[in-house]
Amino acid sequence: MATSAPRPPKPPATLADLENLPVGSSGQILDGELIVQPRPAPRHLRVATSLGGELAGPFDRGRGGPGGWVLLAEPELHIGADVVIPDFAGWRRERMPTLPEEAFFILAPDWVCEVVSPSTASVDRVRKLRFYARESVGWYWIIDPLAKTLEVLRWEAGSYLVHATHEGEETVRAQPFDAIELELPVLWRT
Repeated sequence: MATSAPRPPKPPATLADLENLPVGSSGQILDGELIVQPRPAPRHLRVATSLGGELAGPFDRGRGGPGGWVLLAEPELHIGADVVIPDFAGWRRERMPTLPEEAFFILAPDWVCEVVSPSTASVDRVRKLRFYARESVGWYWIIDPLAKTLEVLRWEAGSYLVHATHEGEETVRAQPFDAIELELPVLWRT
């Protein structure tokens, strides 16, 4: 019986791989692997947009809240060989007083939020969690619009710990944005 030669290892993904993706898809590079996903569905976009509307005034602009943050939707993070695009990310202004001139960020955020869907859940809950942990991102929110849940994870002592879980119609104070009440039903409306 003939045996086949082992396949040579696949070369790491590059920025050129991202640039050559078909229209309607989105890509990221994690651990050298190109991860291709469809663009977010309308429900996903609605949740992300609603969250941004709730947080931007009090935290990014300081209207009705403490300010002190730079909050951005879908920033492109270039950290090491990885290219990751969280749904939302935030940097404390003292760490990033001005925006970079480049179209990407090399400074890891202080907070990230991923809105999971059936097609992204495993990447968001495993691969991206490992990436954010490696970069010591202080807070990781995972929002599941179908289950109507918000999980708040805190980076502490070398790993993420579940700080809080919220669901349904609750009004919550979720760290690090606990200076305001966040009405979860605002996120779920269609």
